[in-house]
Amino acid sequence: MPIDPYLLMLLGTVGLAALFPARGTAADVASGASTAAIAFLFFLYGARLSTREAMDGLRHWRLHVTVLVCTFVVFPLFGTAARGLVPVLLTDPLYQGLLFLTLVPSTVQSSIAFTSIARGNVPAAICAGSFSSLAGIVVTPLLAAALLGSGGGGFSADSLVAIVLQLLVPFLAGQLLRRWIGGFVTRHKKVLGYVDRASILLVVYTAFSEGMVQGVWHRVSAVRLAGLLVVEAVLLALMLALTWYGARALRFSREDRIAIQFAGSKKSLASGLPMASVLFGAHASLAVLPLMLFHQMQLMVCAVIAKRRSRDPEAVTEAVPAAASRIAAGTGTRSGSGSPAPKPPSRPAS
Repeated sequence: MPIDPYLLMLLGTVGLAALFPARGTAADVASGASTAAIAFLFFLYGARLSTREAMDGLRHWRLHVTVLVCTFVVFPLFGTAARGLVPVLLTDPLYQGLLFLTLVPSTVQSSIAFTSIARGNVPAAICAGSFSSLAGIVVTPLLAAALLGSGGGGFSADSLVAIVLQLLVPFLAGQLLRRWIGGFVTRHKKVLGYVDRASILLVVYTAFSEGMVQGVWHRVSAVRLAGLLVVEAVLLALMLALTWYGARALRFSREDRIAIQFAGSKKSLASGLPMASVLFGAHASLAVLPLMLFHQMQLMVCAVIAKRRSRDPEAVTEAVPAAASRIAAGTGTRSGSGSPAPKPPSRPAS
């Protein structure tokens, strides 16, 4: 079961903030740099998103609507229901973080990777993750305003303005300039990926430094953290079961069910951390803790599920008819050519 190396870097950043928190002028500089890093991060998100690919993905609208409902309706419903666990298992600040976790968009990279390993519909996973990230820029702040309100650790109308200026405006600017800079962004994808991660590390350092200076970590005990882990494990199990069996009840194919399960049951650390920094300010350190724990948990569990799905006999029995249908349509080897039967594809087309 994998330990995400980037999560280790995040934990190292948290440790650095605990030992050497930014104070005074250094805190002001770090805060300004964090604000600029968040804006640049979402500018790159906008520059990377291909509008044409997004429009092509709309043809599979039932799958994408299902993922969006799981991400922005079902998850928040579970998060709201968890309010009953305060103060038995969770403190109010930890609950606010848990609720925020249920509001952020789905992941993109890990959803694609696990869908590919499990022999699912990879193009659908790409589009579903992209749609979720795009919708999250608008939907997540609105849900936070409705469900967290003033109890969300400083959330206010000013936070919505900050979201527009720091997230939405840079994203739209990236989309508008994609025509001229899209090629550059694609060619330097690996280098810009490092910029993404460095920006998020800066955001985490700034948020946890503010939390250390204000003493918010004295409110969290080991017992409360254990309770949070239990609640998150139950939440993940519920979403994994619901996305799989719910997609089956809706008569999706196996390939589509895999994409729905991995895209509809996970939450994005990359999108959630910057949003939390904007929405919660000095309280962001506690707000992102549930998200960081859930991120590692979902990677470990989904890695095991993806491996099991790849060895599922159903993968073979459904892949062979899919290959035969492509042959009949003239997209594969011609029928009657005497060629051997094609192997089940590892990445079925949408």
